Amino acid sequence: MSPQSRATLIVPPTPDPSKSAIENVLELRPLAAIGPDIFTNTRQLWHPPGARGVFGGAVIAQCLAAAQQTVPANFAVHSMHCYFVLAGDSEVPILYHVEHIREGRSFATRTVQARQKGKPIFTTTMSFVKEGSGGKETIQHSIPMGDVSLPVDNHPDMRFRKGEEGPFQSQRVDILNNSSMNPYEKKTRQWVKARGTISAEGGHEAHLTALAYMSDSWFIGTAARVQGLAKTPEFGMQEEEGGASKWSAARKRPEIGMIVSMDHTIYFHDPRGFRADEWMLAQMSSPWAGDGRAVVQEQIFTREGKLIATCHQEGIVRLKQAENGATSKL
Repeated sequence: MSPQSRATLIVPPTPDPSKSAIENVLELRPLAAIGPDIFTNTRQLWHPPGARGVFGGAVIAQCLAAAQQTVPANFAVHSMHCYFVLAGDSEVPILYHVEHIREGRSFATRTVQARQKGKPIFTTTMSFVKEGSGGKETIQHSIPMGDVSLPVDNHPDMRFRKGEEGPFQSQRVDILNNSSMNPYEKKTRQWVKARGTISAEGGHEAHLTALAYMSDSWFIGTAARVQGLAKTPEFGMQEEEGGASKWSAARKRPEIGMIVSMDHTIYFHDPRGFRADEWMLAQMSSPWAGDGRAVVQEQIFTREGKLIATCHQEGIVRLKQAENGATSKL
């Protein structure tokens, strides 16, 4: 039996050419024979080189995909609060258990647990809002995107190690305020979009799960990037050039011993008002770091400058310690 077949409960189906790569990657299969509202991954999830488990964005997105199958079509997710409990094993199938918490006239609540070998590896609670329930008259405001260089078509985008082509494209933009000595003033930026065209059949739900997947790209690593930390190959980080840093020739730059996401929150501001297969700007910053942890935040804009999502994350960011140089353990 191949590793691919061991990683799923069913034989992975042939990729559907009418759907985008990210739709195929995130495809779920309901397990009605086991119980109601239980789903599983149909394809093996990506395990980034050097990471402790599968890519967190995939589990976030598949939890959302599972929950979306249990709410009425006129309800859309507006908030998602997640905790990473254990590292996901790419060689073991994941079961997604959806629990109905509340069925309201304007809002519905779902909790999803992702489990492997009977243990929860990830848990999330999501709130869905009924379309148009806010009324005709509403308050409105939004932060602007600001000036930024636009993405370049046919530009070589970031890829997986060994040149593998991922389900989304990404183009880095220079760090904003990179000359500041204060890490919290810097903002890392990248353009992202799903590779190919998301199918009409996928509806707005497919665009939401694609955004959720991409929202975890390079997110907790923001805390290290704004610190100007040394290049750390095992975590795929890259040292920024030309930026101000407190690390000098007399004070050697430390290396990361562990960097792990602990939680993840997404607020979807306009669930039906964007396409995840068109360029979106992800702008990230870190307002605080200390005690081996860091908080990062992210705003996601359409190419036209509309704010469509706000994300927050806390993670473990530990340095290799001088006394032993060993990688930290949880």
